[in-house]
Amino acid sequence: MREKADTDSDVAQAGTLFVVATPIGNLDDLSPRAARILATVDLIAVEDTRVTRRLADITGRLPRMVVLNEHSEQARVAELVAGLVGGGSLALVSDAGTPLISDPGFRLVQAAHEAGVTVSPIPGPCAAIAALSAAGLPSDRFHFEGFLPARQAARQRRLQALVERSETLLFYAPARDLPVVLADMSEVFGPDRMATLGRELTKRHETVWRAGLADLAERVGADSDQQLGEAVLVVAGSEQVRPPIALDALIRALAAELPPSRAARVLANLTHLNRREAFALIESARQ
Repeated sequence: MREKADTDSDVAQAGTLFVVATPIGNLDDLSPRAARILATVDLIAVEDTRVTRRLADITGRLPRMVVLNEHSEQARVAELVAGLVGGGSLALVSDAGTPLISDPGFRLVQAAHEAGVTVSPIPGPCAAIAALSAAGLPSDRFHFEGFLPARQAARQRRLQALVERSETLLFYAPARDLPVVLADMSEVFGPDRMATLGRELTKRHETVWRAGLADLAERVGADSDQQLGEAVLVVAGSEQVRPPIALDALIRALAAELPPSRAARVLANLTHLNRREAFALIESARQ
């Protein structure tokens, strides 16, 4: 039997931090509950007041806003938590989607918990999950990577570290960077690795394309419109599973190839062993 909705949760409660998901494009995606919370809290922490102010067309009113971004978060957390401890209510929003997902807010939520403040999620849109749901790729296990480094060398190193992961991979990217990002993915993951591009999701010029990485790179490179806006790349995981390495074999190989102290350091980094235990095992193997 379906339970009756808890209507008390539709109005902001005193001393509560609400983490509110907002639309990633289409304003109709703001839930009625999110609209009521935003209209009734004492204060809203936002990335950009100009962006959040557009939600007033739906909520009817918005309370006072304070800017909380990557530059101001650390300085403002104590003040905001003090207001919550004093009985105020606060909504945390990002410019688009669910807060903290490649957006600021972690320090505030962490501090609220540490102060004993109630933290309540108001769920809704998330670009990564929206793209995954439409990607046509395995969704039972996935790894959210977020934004890749801007410099090519660092970006390729990061991709190389992910090349053998078997989970579906999720990346955020400014659409202007898609040609270089897709080219690097094609080079590192292989041109035939399946991927789905979700660009400008829920907006008028939405794109959802599923193809091999090389094909996607070619299509985006040939269409300048696909280099506008924001994008999510959903990339299939590796189908090649490397067999596990036996610990004894690893110890023998390190002892044979490296000086004892260096071999012990590598072994400790790769296992749960501390440096002293690792050194003893390396010495034993050498003898």
